[in-house]
Amino acid sequence: MTRTLDDRAVRLFIALAAFLCVNAVLAEFIGVKIFALEDTLGIAPLQWNLFGESGSLSFTVGTLLWPFVFVLTDTINEFFGRKGVRFISWVAVALIVYGFLFAFLAIKTAPAGWWISAAANQGVPDYQAAFAAIFGQGMWSIGGSIVAFLLGQLIDVSVFHRIRNVTGEKHVWLRATGSTAVSQLVDSFVVIYIAFVLGPQHWSMQRFLAISTVNYGYKMLAAVAMIPLLYLMRHAIRAYLGHEREEQLRMEAAAD
Repeated sequence: MTRTLDDRAVRLFIALAAFLCVNAVLAEFIGVKIFALEDTLGIAPLQWNLFGESGSLSFTVGTLLWPFVFVLTDTINEFFGRKGVRFISWVAVALIVYGFLFAFLAIKTAPAGWWISAAANQGVPDYQAAFAAIFGQGMWSIGGSIVAFLLGQLIDVSVFHRIRNVTGEKHVWLRATGSTAVSQLVDSFVVIYIAFVLGPQHWSMQRFLAISTVNYGYKMLAAVAMIPLLYLMRHAIRAYLGHEREEQLRMEAAAD
């Protein structure tokens, strides 16, 4: 075991996997909240109009974390190939399900009588109802995200390697952004449909299409903005592993 952990490539894989999983799980639990970007920044609403819906740019809070998941997925894809991404995707899903089960159990536990009104002076008269509403809605988000996450990851890894087969080792940005563009088109619409159309809020199709489109647009802008981070991580990995080991991993990943 000690020798295995002395291998820098193994340590790198563990670190990348851990950061991807914690981002994915955290995004599920905070993603129940929808926030308005302009209001958050303190600027006037842009008053966009899509599918009959208008107003502020609204996103699930989970979208703040997903760009990091994209970068980590593409980095794992680059150095550890399809098997690496698929393995970590299933681990992430297992952790999300684990979190889901304990959230369900937490809702079902009987609250202490004094705790129910403990936050009444903060405008929350029933802590149990608030807890169940937030984490209950989160369960729909988690269910949708499990399906969307797996679909997105499987599509991402497939498109990534198709582009890599055409371009070779050049154009890292193209395979990273191209795979994200396709995978997140599916992910963005599937997760919101399950969480907010099938879920307790029962959004109209107009609102679903409008907010899904806005979320997808944000994810693509974020993916483009994070291209420098992708290259920075690649250079950092090369410095950490050494040029020969880094190139060996990339060649093995490409042949995966």
